[in-house]
Amino acid sequence: MSAMSTNVVYLIGGLALLLAAVLPTALRRYAVSAPMVLLVLGMAIGLLPPPKGLDLDPVQMRPVIQRVSELAVLVALMGVGLALDRPFLLRTRSSWAAWSPTWRLLLVAMPLTIGAVGLLGWAALGLAPAAALLLGAVLAPTDPVLAGDVQVAGPQVVEDGAAEQSEDLEIDEDDDVRFALTSEAGLNDGLAFPFVYAAIFLATKGPVGGWLGGWVAWELLGKVVLGALVGMLVGWALAKVAFRSSREALRLAEQGEPLLVLAALVTTYGLSELVGGYGFLAVFACGMALRAGERGHAYHRSMHEVVERLERLFTLVILLLLGMAMTRGLLADLDWRGVLVAVLLVVVIRPVAGWLALFVGSRKADLPGGLSRPERRATAFFGVRGIGSIYYLAYAAGEHAFPEERWLWATVAFTIALSVFVHGILATPVMARLDERRDARVT
Repeated sequence: MSAMSTNVVYLIGGLALLLAAVLPTALRRYAVSAPMVLLVLGMAIGLLPPPKGLDLDPVQMRPVIQRVSELAVLVALMGVGLALDRPFLLRTRSSWAAWSPTWRLLLVAMPLTIGAVGLLGWAALGLAPAAALLLGAVLAPTDPVLAGDVQVAGPQVVEDGAAEQSEDLEIDEDDDVRFALTSEAGLNDGLAFPFVYAAIFLATKGPVGGWLGGWVAWELLGKVVLGALVGMLVGWALAKVAFRSSREALRLAEQGEPLLVLAALVTTYGLSELVGGYGFLAVFACGMALRAGERGHAYHRSMHEVVERLERLFTLVILLLLGMAMTRGLLADLDWRGVLVAVLLVVVIRPVAGWLALFVGSRKADLPGGLSRPERRATAFFGVRGIGSIYYLAYAAGEHAFPEERWLWATVAFTIALSVFVHGILATPVMARLDERRDARVT
């Protein structure tokens, strides 16, 4: 890389750091999100004369894109796991019921979205079956990175006497819309992987009958179970050491050393991938297990602040570069088909799939996990697409040379941009209106 390109990288990094500090507070009262500003700024930078040696072609830069987006998603997933105040107790029926919107979005809305996008791509737009399925799998998961405006704010903790709090303490999150969207984003980034593998298998192994049984047993079930188990075990073990170790030097919670969260993230991801589980799912499960170790302890806020800052930095850098790439040729292969997929996904497919999932047999609005009619509509609509989609496409394209790769990159990039702007503009007024209704209901 030339000296000029190196200087440009430093400039982009400096802008990202500055904006990471300024934008969240500056935009808090407006219907403008930080991702919107970053995309526009990146597009503007991309219109300037390009420095020699700076290559933003996603096909050529695929390995780098895959690793950077992977790290961004991992950091976000750990943050989501720590942020959720609502506990999940495997043996408690009421806990399963309180998570009802999450299960509905994962088990109904997500497969419906994959099927609808895949069918649209194959039957209506003429894509090869494998490419159509990949498009559906890549665009189906909602994003834990860009959905900050519609997610829970962070762990609620007990500041005074935290070390003496009972491990049975439950601090619930009474905003079921934000809880549903946050927990969905935390889980579906791992659960999209089986369908990405299905697209790869369809392209490399041929007819479905030859690999469907193995895919269901291993990719759809085995890896999910392994990832969840690894995450829970690592999180449980680290929480036991950090909060209740007999050795003072190992009780990191008393010392307030927040870097444990990074050790937990890296260890969990590495171990899960080593044994064959889904690392994304494992990291989210680890974050939840860490939080469950001493739910109200202020140490969780310290750890969450570390991952939150890292997440913000990764997000801003990626969005700046995505914006630059969009005005530097990334959208050259975008056609009416890609625009149609993006528009239908954001304004029709996800909202309808989400509404169907949340409507049938839903709980009463005054119960945990229950949503009123406006809350169901908002939860169904705010399925933000983002960096997870970039990672999955980079991963799949690295496993198999899809002839439609450049079109897929253009379509995914346009869909992310559309989602960022549509959801970013509407998030502040819609969530404020829901908050007003909830407050009025309580009083």
